[in-house]
Amino acid sequence: MKSLVFKRSIVVASHKTSVSLEDAFWNGLKEIAGERHITLSDLVAAIDSQRQHGNLSSALRLFVLDFYRTQLPTVRKGATILTRSSATLRPLFLEV
Repeated sequence: MKSLVFKRSIVVASHKTSVSLEDAFWNGLKEIAGERHITLSDLVAAIDSQRQHGNLSSALRLFVLDFYRTQLPTVRKGATILTRSSATLRPLFLEV
């Protein structure tokens, strides 16, 4: 599987910046922002304000990873697995 990194521009705290992220992480950020009913810019600004070290791209990757890892116990409890389809994660419910 080829992992291409793309540079994207985004407005964070009223000024334009760029981040380099793989599509899977970018799509994860958009999905999380949508679930929280906030803009992608607001989500990135919140992550940026909380990071303690490292660059913004790394902080965004770690945020997305942590978000989905914390859902894993819930997913296991409901006998659900996630399948990859067109670079998005979709739930697949299993009969137990």
